[in-house]
Amino acid sequence: MFTIRNYFLTVLTLGFVSLSSAQTNKEMVANFNEDQKKVYSTISKMVSAFQNKNIDGILSTYEENAVVMFEPQKPIQGKENLRKAFSQFVMFNPTYKFGGHEIYISGNIAKHISPWSMVGNLPDGTEIKESGLSIAILRKQADGNWLMIQDNPHGQYLLDKFKK
Repeated sequence: MFTIRNYFLTVLTLGFVSLSSAQTNKEMVANFNEDQKKVYSTISKMVSAFQNKNIDGILSTYEENAVVMFEPQKPIQGKENLRKAFSQFVMFNPTYKFGGHEIYISGNIAKHISPWSMVGNLPDGTEIKESGLSIAILRKQADGNWLMIQDNPHGQYLLDKFKK
């Protein structure tokens, strides 16, 4: 019998199984089609630039009026505003790990979903640890590349809030 509860239990169980037996990123990417690989490449380019404190490299993965949720429910929009926010955030020297990648494409719009964890340091040396569910929306450009238009690394926020 179909119930909402059974549906969610099934989704949660399947999600746990897929994460507990997750392929390596390399194996996962090998199974992507060409557009999924390009979307993944944009995400990888952004993370690499972020870890190297390359602000121009980070911004090159976003459209001009992209929105990023550095904090839940507090969007920041536009490249100059993003430049300021990323310039502050890279000072934490973050290192990211991802628990898999899902990429869904419909026409010229793609959604990238990935659980992540991060370790970094505050200016005083205090270690910080965070984790979340990244949900990024990308748009295919005229040259065939993909750029982010929305980036929410706190996609789990409402679920966490609902649980409380």
